[in-house]
Amino acid sequence: MELDVLATDGSSSGKKVKLPDHVFGVEPNEHAVYLAVKSQQTNARQGTASSKTRSMVSGGGRKPWRQKGRGAARAGSTRSGLWVGGGRIFGPEPRQYKSRLPKKVKALARVSVYSDKAKNGQVKVVDDFQIESAKTRDMFGILKGLELAGKKTLLLLADYDQNVVRAGRNIPRLEIRVASSESTLDLMNCETIVIQKGAVEKLSGVFTK
Repeated sequence: MELDVLATDGSSSGKKVKLPDHVFGVEPNEHAVYLAVKSQQTNARQGTASSKTRSMVSGGGRKPWRQKGRGAARAGSTRSGLWVGGGRIFGPEPRQYKSRLPKKVKALARVSVYSDKAKNGQVKVVDDFQIESAKTRDMFGILKGLELAGKKTLLLLADYDQNVVRAGRNIPRLEIRVASSESTLDLMNCETIVIQKGAVEKLSGVFTK
């Protein structure tokens, strides 16, 4: 698949770039995408939810009434989970939610999203650019030229550029990543992927045939 390389004002730069088939032309695997997104969201969980059992709450050292003769159910402690102020029965405890996926599955998930977005015309290639002033208005002007202002956009850079990152960090619905550091969730959670021309070659090397 060949795409026109756009200038930052949205016009054609006169260049073309061939998207590597092993990244943008594979048959999407929906299950791999599901596993990758699920794993990332699971790993983001803190796992700190906790509650006190009857052994942790204060009080309850004395039997509230005698075992027999009152016509009431027997009770050994006021801190039972059946009582107001008692401990929690089968409550949450701190735990680890970590999930690991094979590298090949994670790679397959990412190229599946790339291929699906490219097939649906949701990938744009822009000429490599820099922002000298690191001003938000400069980055917004680029998005406006590409007709992406206000849309969920993922910008992939060939290399880390502090000025570009600073210029775009306050723009809602815009995420900036260095190519090869983006996750499957980053790729899924956008309407359009904007890739710098130099980042296309980088992606081709990351995902080997």
